[in-house]
Amino acid sequence: MNLWRYLAKRLLLMIPTLLGVLLLTFAVIQFVPGGPVEQLTQQLRHSAEGGEAASTASSGLYRSQGLDQEQLAELKTLYGFDKPASQRFIDMLWRYARFDLGESFYHHQSVGSLILSKLPVSMSLGLSSFLLTYLCCIPLGIAKAVRHGSTFDLLSSTVILVGYAIPGFVLGVALLVLFGGGSFLQWFPLRGLTSDDWATLSPLGKALDYLWHLVLPVTASVVGSLAVMTLLTKNTFLEQIRCQYVLTARAKGLSERKILYKHVFRNAMIPLVTGFPAAFIGAFFAGSLLIETLFSLDGLGLLSYESVVKRDYPVVMGSLYVFTLVGLFTRLLSDLCYVWVDPRVQFDAARG
Repeated sequence: MNLWRYLAKRLLLMIPTLLGVLLLTFAVIQFVPGGPVEQLTQQLRHSAEGGEAASTASSGLYRSQGLDQEQLAELKTLYGFDKPASQRFIDMLWRYARFDLGESFYHHQSVGSLILSKLPVSMSLGLSSFLLTYLCCIPLGIAKAVRHGSTFDLLSSTVILVGYAIPGFVLGVALLVLFGGGSFLQWFPLRGLTSDDWATLSPLGKALDYLWHLVLPVTASVVGSLAVMTLLTKNTFLEQIRCQYVLTARAKGLSERKILYKHVFRNAMIPLVTGFPAAFIGAFFAGSLLIETLFSLDGLGLLSYESVVKRDYPVVMGSLYVFTLVGLFTRLLSDLCYVWVDPRVQFDAARG
């Protein structure tokens, strides 16, 4: 019963949080200059005047730019700005309650289908980075904790901290120069996720070609998170190794291997396991603008940036709604995993 009460409370708390995020973003958008009406009007003026540079400052200037009030009203109606902001916000909430994210101003397709079309690219990048991070950081962190203070520990810490200090896009540029046909080797492709002859390849050839294109962008995006997770793993294992129950187990004559993997491993994995759902689900929606731009990957990061620049408000609000909703449920799932892996945490305590 406590579990269901806790879930009901958390689900109810999601509603004001989600509304607050949407309301704040919607309010900020109202004060951002250069909306879709202004941008389209300026494009029409450039076309009429042969590309002469000018700017639109207020609706009072539209008539001097070749648009009368009737045409201006039609543009506002086209983009939905003929209604008051409060009514537009309420209409948006009603659509979102039915998971209708609206239609993009510039792509001329639904926001939901647009996000789904960009999702495979970001999912490939994020999921590969996630798997590589966890597969490397856990054994490396355990090895560092067991050999704390050794030469291996110091050298590996130096390498991963240097990698952490290098921004992902800088590392990406270096990888392209070194291995992407820049000034040195041409081992990996410069851009995209598939080769030009991808459609003619066998299923195994397609898989290998896809992985081949992922090597450089995944390497550029994984180095920073790898350093953080490795040090977190090391510190949690090191903290557990110094606990009293480990000394007691050693006094009973248990081997170091049995102590490490039977007792220490279970307790030390709690922080990593609780962060696993957020990292796993986040991998499906991970969008790195710089990495995607650098390697010409048309994913969610590039979509979000372009929608902000073009003032494509349905895409901005729709993607924010999806990401916030996913983030809230992921946080709830992480808390449930914490209770699942650590019996000392009770829902009564969380409720209180």
